[in-house]
Amino acid sequence: MERTASAWDKLDVATESMETIAGEQRSFAQDVWYRFKKRRSAVAGFCVVVLLVLFAALGPLVSGHTYFEQNLAFVNIPPSLKVWQVDGGGSYAYITQNLKLIKVSAEGRLVAPIPFSREDLQKKLIVFDDGENSVSIDYSDRSVGLRLVGPDGATLRTKWIQNASYLLGTDSLGRDMLTRLMYGARISLTVAFVAAFINLIIGVLYGGISGYLGGNVDNVMMRVVDVISTIPLTLYVILIMVILDSGFLSIIVALSSVYWVSMARVVRGQIMALKEQEFVLAARTIGTPPLRIVMLHLIPNCLGPIIVTATMLIPTAIFVESFMSFIGLGVSAPMASWGTMCNDALETMKSTPHQLFAPALVICITMFAFNFIGDGLRDALDPKMRK
Repeated sequence: MERTASAWDKLDVATESMETIAGEQRSFAQDVWYRFKKRRSAVAGFCVVVLLVLFAALGPLVSGHTYFEQNLAFVNIPPSLKVWQVDGGGSYAYITQNLKLIKVSAEGRLVAPIPFSREDLQKKLIVFDDGENSVSIDYSDRSVGLRLVGPDGATLRTKWIQNASYLLGTDSLGRDMLTRLMYGARISLTVAFVAAFINLIIGVLYGGISGYLGGNVDNVMMRVVDVISTIPLTLYVILIMVILDSGFLSIIVALSSVYWVSMARVVRGQIMALKEQEFVLAARTIGTPPLRIVMLHLIPNCLGPIIVTATMLIPTAIFVESFMSFIGLGVSAPMASWGTMCNDALETMKSTPHQLFAPALVICITMFAFNFIGDGLRDALDPKMRK
């Protein structure tokens, strides 16, 4: 293709447009949010955490039950019921694990136990009579299983219906599983956020001072961190329980007293990498005190790793609290915790697996959500990821 001389002439560009920034101008916070929301897993984790906080804060207000309320007539009731139609008016009955009958409405609400009348050992029948209907549990044929029969011996019709009184069923003491999950979320989230906040304060100050001073001071302070790290957290909790007794306060004190070491190491490494920069040397030159340099110059430049580390501490704290409650070192009965709920469900795991499945699933979802948020913040706060 032949090119003419005019094709190489300079373009006529206005002087005002030469200084124009073509890209969209965003602040640091806007840029972080822009990159964070591009990661779908992080946004999904953030939405899950918001829903979990609302679930814990507002759920008990509308559930209609408490975490300690016991109803021994409705023990180990599953969320989905196989009911038997006892009459043509929409009245049903549910056979419990201990061979009792509970009257259930057409909407799935548990009404009341049907009174026991007598047991016919010869025919292997357990007869129940509430004055209006007389039905019997037939346990004669093990290959068929339990059957509910009418006065004429005919097997009644069955259907599956959702438990409207207890959406997630009840435990071995007749307590509402859903309400206990809500209160367990309160305990776990409170422990996690309080412990993460205290660890953030202690770890940032300890690591900042150690990294800035360096030398023998840094060696001594880091050896203290190494000693604390070598002792298992369970031993700290046991020792603290001897003084404070087991409970909510013991878990918070234990996590807050020794859980800050990872944050201190992260902050120390960042401070040591930044303290020889020009802006720090300029602050020293004009006589800025060391503490002011650490708090106003160095730590703000380490906010990215600090926020990511604090976010990663939260799911670990939730798991530690659940594990401590599971082995009996956490909150005391009747207070609900995800760990205590898992421990209580072990006795009836084969017959009522939903009691173990519900708290275990919530623990997994919560830990995944916070980990996704941490991964998203790590990428969003990394300047190398900016495009």
